[in-house]
Formats: sequence, structure tokens, C-alpha cells
Amino acid sequence: MAEYSTAAPSTIPNLKDKIPKLEPRRKRPPPSNPLPFPETPSLPPPPDTSSYTFRVPTRRILSTRDHGLFLASPTYTLVLAFVFGLSDAVADTPISAVRGDDDCSPAVRTIVGILDEAEALVRSTPPNEAEGSRFGNKVFRTFLDKAKAASPGWHRRLGLASDEAVAEVSTYLDQSFGNRTRIDYGSGHELNFAVWLLCLYQLGILAKTDFRALVLRVFVRYLALMRAVQSTYYLEPAGSHGVWGLDDYQFLPFLFGASQLLHHPFVTPRAIHQELTLEELGRDYMYLGQVAFVNSTKTVKGLRWHSPMLDDISSAKSWAKVEGGMRRMFVAEVLRKLPVMQHFLFGSLVPAVDGMSTESEAGVANEEDETEGGGVVVEHDGVKHVHNANSWGDCCGIKVPSAIAAAQAAKKNGAGESLRRIPFD
Repeated sequence: MAEYSTAAPSTIPNLKDKIPKLEPRRKRPPPSNPLPFPETPSLPPPPDTSSYTFRVPTRRILSTRDHGLFLASPTYTLVLAFVFGLSDAVADTPISAVRGDDDCSPAVRTIVGILDEAEALVRSTPPNEAEGSRFGNKVFRTFLDKAKAASPGWHRRLGLASDEAVAEVSTYLDQSFGNRTRIDYGSGHELNFAVWLLCLYQLGILAKTDFRALVLRVFVRYLALMRAVQSTYYLEPAGSHGVWGLDDYQFLPFLFGASQLLHHPFVTPRAIHQELTLEELGRDYMYLGQVAFVNSTKTVKGLRWHSPMLDDISSAKSWAKVEGGMRRMFVAEVLRKLPVMQHFLFGSLVPAVDGMSTESEAGVANEEDETEGGGVVVEHDGVKHVHNANSWGDCCGIKVPSAIAAAQAAKKNGAGESLRRIPFD
């Protein structure tokens, strides 16, 4: 039988050295984006257009190579400087700071009048209720035809003298209302409106001193017009990401709106969840007003269900973080997004650079006649073909019905008196 030793160990182990030291749990820092917030480039003065040869704008970003040339071009910097310059002009400034026509130049007042007339065209062109479609009412094309017919007269009132200049500049305004073929609207059309204002700046009709009024009077008026258009004709969202996008239709209200709230003394990013704040201040601050409009177009109650990106952004500690993030998003999701920029138009005032493709060389239709998604030339195994890209980066864009149409349909059926709650909300 084995014998076991009962002798005590010579030394007792020091368990203090064996047990890990207890330390208070530290809160894990949130993930940080290494990319700096984009700054506002210097906006060059308007060029001398006396020797310009005006031409109807066409698409020139028809391949990834064309897109790369644009991103390295002075035109990219010009667009960025203009849009960010508009945003800077309204920092810490409510809409009510521009008090009527006295604070606006004659050109700004004329533009507001043009947008008033455009909305009158919407009211005089009611939709065909018999269609009953959530994918865009075809009467929208009649509205576009009326606006296009009125456009030359509008631009004459702004002081454009030549037919060639009118043909170039009016193209951007015509394309800012949505696509005639697809009956859709998105951030690319919104960008066309900003570029239309840029063209008027390039012609010397608008000046830097107009920038504040351009945002707080002109862009706010354009936003109201497009809400009327969307609500009347149920435009499809162009390249929508659904709930995973910032907004089905607009982007710039969030950029300009975050700048308006940059150092607000009591309204924080979390305020977008407070219905009373949205109701009281939505008319004075675009960010809040756009959130209120988004809420009104949904059939489900709660930002975290229908707009989780807006919900996530509301956790930012300051409006400076939100505004910087919107700048970063404008660069990444608009200017650097090929499916958006493939519809960008270049003329003489907003020029393309040498080496960019033309529509005839690429064998694609012009913007007005383009069908679903838009054509981009890609090369695979040495063979080029036209690729119909969308914002998801694939070839088969899925038609997305209008959320506004869904909300209107719910109201007609008596289900829209109050928003539907998610069961586990």
C-alpha cells in the first residue's frame, strides 16, 4: 500500500501575487473616425464670362475614371466651396433672422418669386387620382413640361441676356425638380438646385453677401416647393437606402440645419425626439423642420424604427459634431458617390476637365431620357459595357415606393389618424 506524506509544505504560496489586481471597469471609448472634418475651400470670384461659349450641360461622369478626374478637378473644389460657404453663412442663424424682402437683394427676391410660380404650377396640375400608384404619378411630367416652358421667361427676369446662357443655366433648374422618365427625386436633384445658384453666382447675378438669404429664404422656399411636389405626385426616392439612409429625398437641410444650431444655448441633438421642440422651433431651424417632416410621412412612430441613422446621430454630444459629420457625409455620400454623380451636369460655368467622357462616346442616353438607375461605362476583361448602377452599387436597382404615398394611402383608409407603434416600442 502506497504511503502518502503528511509533511507540511516548506513555504506557503503567496496568493496575492497569483490573483489579478482588481481595477475599476473603464468605459470603452466610442469608435472614432480618423478622417478630419472637411474644411471650406476658398471660393474663387466669379469669372469673366464675356468670352464664354455657353452650352447646354451634359453628363460627363460616365465611368470610374471620369469620377476620379472630377474629384481631382477645380470644379470639385468650386462646388465644395460654394455649398460649404452657404452652410457657413447661416451658422447660429435662425430662419427668422432674414426679415422679409428688406434683407434680400433684388436677385434673391426674383428667385423666391420664381419658386412661388413653380408651386402655383403644381397646384394647377393636380395628380390623376385614378392611377392609385405609390410609384409616382405620371401627371408629374405635365408639371415638368409647364415648368420648362416657363423657365426661359424666369431666367430673363434674372438678367440673362442670351438664349445660349438661358439654355445652359435653366437646365440645372429644370433638373432640380426630379427626373421626368423615372418620376423620382433625390440628393442629386437637390444638388442641381445648388449648382443652379452657383451658376447665377458665376454670372455675377448673386454675390457672397446673398449667401445667408440664399439659404434662409431661397433654399427654404425650394424645400417647401419640393415637399409639395413629393406630396402631390408621390415621387419615388432616387437610389434610396430605405431606413438605412439619412433621408429618402433631401440632404442639404441637415447640413445647413446643423450649422444653424451650431452653438445653440439649449437645443441639443437629442431634441429631435421631443415633439414640442420640433413643433415650436421647426419653422426656424431646418434640421428640426426636416425631422418633423420625415415623421409626418411615416406610418410607424419612432425615429429608431423608420430613421435609425437620424436616431444614431442624435446621440452626438454637440451640434459641432453633427455639422462636421454632415460635411463628411456630403463629400462621401454625394460628391464621392458615383451613382449620384453620374447624373451631374457640366457646361461652361461648371466645366468638366479634359479627358472626361462624353455621352456620345460612352453610348448612353442623355439625363432626361435615361431609364432606371442611369448608365455608367465599366470595363471587365477588356470589354466595356454600360452598367446600370444604383446607390447600392449593383446592376439591379429595386424600385422603392414613396413613403409619402404610403402615409397618404393610410390616411385615406382611416388608419393614418395616429402613427402606428411598433409592438415592442
